[in-house]
Amino acid sequence: MTKFSDLDLDPKVLKAIEEAGYETPTPIQAGAIPHALQGKDVLGIAQTGTGKTASFTLPMITMLAKGRARARMPRSLVLCPTRELAAQVAENFDTYAKYVKLSKALLIGGVSFKEQDLLIDKGVDVLIATPGRLLDHFERGKLLLTGVQVMVVDEADRMLDMGFIPDIERIFSLTPFTRQTMFYSATMAPEIERITNTFLSAPARIEVARQATTSETIEQGVVMFKGSRRDREASEKRQLLRSLIEAEGDALTNAIVFCNRKTDVDIVAKSLKKHGFDAAPIHGDLEQSQRTRTLDGFRDGTLKLLIASDVAARGLDVPSVSHVFNFDVPSHSEDYVHRIGRTGRAGRKGKALMICIPRDEKNLADIERLVEKTIPRIEPPAGSAPAAIEDDESTERSESRSGRSEGRSSRSSRSRSSRSSRSQEPEVQTEAAQAPAPAREDDRRSEPTRSNRNDRGDRGDRRSGGGEKVVGMGDHMPSFIALSFDERMTS
Repeated sequence: MTKFSDLDLDPKVLKAIEEAGYETPTPIQAGAIPHALQGKDVLGIAQTGTGKTASFTLPMITMLAKGRARARMPRSLVLCPTRELAAQVAENFDTYAKYVKLSKALLIGGVSFKEQDLLIDKGVDVLIATPGRLLDHFERGKLLLTGVQVMVVDEADRMLDMGFIPDIERIFSLTPFTRQTMFYSATMAPEIERITNTFLSAPARIEVARQATTSETIEQGVVMFKGSRRDREASEKRQLLRSLIEAEGDALTNAIVFCNRKTDVDIVAKSLKKHGFDAAPIHGDLEQSQRTRTLDGFRDGTLKLLIASDVAARGLDVPSVSHVFNFDVPSHSEDYVHRIGRTGRAGRKGKALMICIPRDEKNLADIERLVEKTIPRIEPPAGSAPAAIEDDESTERSESRSGRSEGRSSRSSRSRSSRSSRSQEPEVQTEAAQAPAPAREDDRRSEPTRSNRNDRGDRGDRRSGGGEKVVGMGDHMPSFIALSFDERMTS
């Protein structure tokens, strides 16, 4: 069996690996590290949780141990799709480069540009960044990529999902043609394959597992759920989630609950906390400091339930996650593989449960087609039947809507009664106006105009009480205003 000591790594790196408690490399590490150390381009395809990060950090540290970085010109570049994954890669460099004098910088959003500029100005051996923040620094003239010797693209398929491929192509064009490139992905979509054919030169392809497979150490299950009523479906689904969590008992040490939408992440986290569960949300709209605190709490065990969007499906290295709950069936079947890959890592046992409502059955079929297996159907826990479900938040919102409806109803009633009372007034006035006073001599010239009044004018006269008043003219209207056009022309 291959050991790390057989891979021609720097002795200082081997010492750090030994202190971290590792002795035997994973298949992706054993396959990629020798090619990387020879300076070849590498295309690594492996499911999540197989040790891809160490497969490029270890050879990079060995190769960069000799040499010196220049200001604003990093010697190597690692691109990651999310802040969390970038931070995890930085932690790996800290762990394995503790005995090697290498400088690094982490360029991610939510952190001051000034602090990052100071690090870049000093010169860094390893630059770890998300594509957007990297290009921000480049466009501000604070960074040059002409000195990059090694470039790594991590989780390339996630880059594709997040729309980063144009940025990746631009970054490739800014780096030297002679660079060494390592490209890692869990799946190989056609767009990803096009990029690898364009920017990698005769890469060594290491594929340690069939694309988009799930680990055999993960017990999977899905609950087919239908709400009692459409307006109650969301609250009943949250109650079912709580029942599933409670049914696991002591076997659940910590868990990640995945939702498709950021708004649902907040709602589910709030609902769980309201019902006494230790839960906190994490998604892309939260401040970076809050995301970091939440992840740190989940890693050190002070937080039990992490409610997440797919921003956390990649790059979360928490080896002891016991459960994953898919509150929603993922819209993209590949995301299911990455989500449940957060549990059952490093040979441990894990459990992944999912809730499927009728309109998500097509997505469930896509997932089963991708993983080439049928996910076992399980019965919901006792006491989670829709008829017995009532969520506090839903009740509060229902009462609030009811209150608003009653307010609108009372206002509408008052408005209708007001209109009804006004509609009766013209009838009284019309009766009083049926016997008009004899026309005065001074007003006879205006009679032709009154005989040609339109309906609106008649209604206006009735509202004003009949007689000789004209709406808007007051009691003393000059007689010439009421003359018709023809009369003025012939007079």
